[in-house]
Amino acid sequence: MPLTLPGGATVLQALTESGLLRRYPHIDLGTAKVGVWGSLQPLDHRLRDQDRVEVYRPLQVDPKEARRLRYRKQRERIKA
Repeated sequence: MPLTLPGGATVLQALTESGLLRRYPHIDLGTAKVGVWGSLQPLDHRLRDQDRVEVYRPLQVDPKEARRLRYRKQRERIKA
């Protein structure tokens, strides 16, 4: 969501102003990883104009295992 913040705003300020933390109270910034444009950053990282702030969730399934499961399902559909 686009935001207008004062110059020198931090990642934490952007997350607070966006309302994201109110909308998703389960996000714990003490443990959640955050970044800007795919690069991990601390909460006090100063943002530049047009930066995209991201909150990273833990993976629910290992990507390799998810791929194996999809392949198995695809094979089973072909056999049926």
